[in-house]
Amino acid sequence: MSPKKIPQRMCLGCKQMKPKKELIRVVRTPDGNILIDLTGKKSGRGAYFCKDPKCFDKALDEDRLSKALDCKVDKEVIERLKEEVIKSEAL
Repeated sequence: MSPKKIPQRMCLGCKQMKPKKELIRVVRTPDGNILIDLTGKKSGRGAYFCKDPKCFDKALDEDRLSKALDCKVDKEVIERLKEEVIKSEAL
């Protein structure tokens, strides 16, 4: 029996490939909402970043999140995402 394949995703901040379970997923849902997907199963276009706040900030500073989600991310949404990331790290 072969070992189970672990899905890998690239962090938007540091550009390193890591196991999907170690990353936080931001998703743009089909109706256009942008939110944190802690389950990793919501439908829509997703982007991943490390739990390190530096990676999240770098992804936002260089507008990588907007490019990955293929839409403009407003400042209000960015602030809300930062708050959600802080809350999810506390869990």
